[in-house]
Amino acid sequence: MTIFGTQPSDQDIVAGIRTGGSQRRYFENKLYDKYRYLIRSGSRNHKIEEEDASMAYSDTILTTIEHITTGRFEGRSELKTYIHQIFSNKCVDVIRKRTTNTMQAFQRVSLDDLLIPVPDLQQTALANLIRQQDHQRIRQLLARIGERCQEILTLWSEGFSDREIALQYNYNTDGVAQTTRLRCLEKLRVMYKASQ
Repeated sequence: MTIFGTQPSDQDIVAGIRTGGSQRRYFENKLYDKYRYLIRSGSRNHKIEEEDASMAYSDTILTTIEHITTGRFEGRSELKTYIHQIFSNKCVDVIRKRTTNTMQAFQRVSLDDLLIPVPDLQQTALANLIRQQDHQRIRQLLARIGERCQEILTLWSEGFSDREIALQYNYNTDGVAQTTRLRCLEKLRVMYKASQ
């Protein structure tokens, strides 16, 4: 095992994560930092936003940690190769999702399009009523989404950054907070869509 303060090898990281206890968090952070360069290269190579690449990277690290602890990562390949493959797949998922969302956007009718035939004064009142109903539905869904997600999304809507949320919940990095927030948002989006 590597002495704290030096750069551990991949084998040390895997062993440290499997050991658990207080050392696990240290090695999880080392794993996250060691391959963080993938965010920028993934953004460039896959032509996706850096925030999307960051989310894909955070998901990759969480998946890798899970695979290490459950024994799914058996060490048949180098850890670096394993992480690169998962990250590449996550970036492709981002591209697929973006393409699907773009196609759906073309099929949507905007609120403004629906309000065109309505006189100006009534447009404002009708738009406000629709927005109020949306806010009520979102509040109801937030009550069902789970306490942690509800708290994180509330903090985020009040302007808290991922770094501040990470500090409040003792997450290892702001990337973990971002991934958690984005997963909560996706869960809320799915619930909202199902409730329509």
